[in-house]
Amino acid sequence: MIIPVRCFTCGKVIGNKWDLYLDLLASNYSERDALDSLGLNRYCCRRMLMTHVDLIEKLLTYNTLEKITPEEFQTMNEVGTRE
Repeated sequence: MIIPVRCFTCGKVIGNKWDLYLDLLASNYSERDALDSLGLNRYCCRRMLMTHVDLIEKLLTYNTLEKITPEEFQTMNEVGTRE
């Protein structure tokens, strides 16, 4: 979802390095060189950036406050009871 602020294992601050990491990868740096240039030498911190999956953009497309009308709710219940 959102990159953690600190490494889970050692506690080093890594949240501010995510955008720089993506920029370096876009500049044709290898993952190793990008992590080295960011000063992430411990494998626990490297893992945090390399394995992070950025899902926040996908989740923002869903509207959690979307309301359905009582008629739509009734229709959904009728379809569910028929099966």
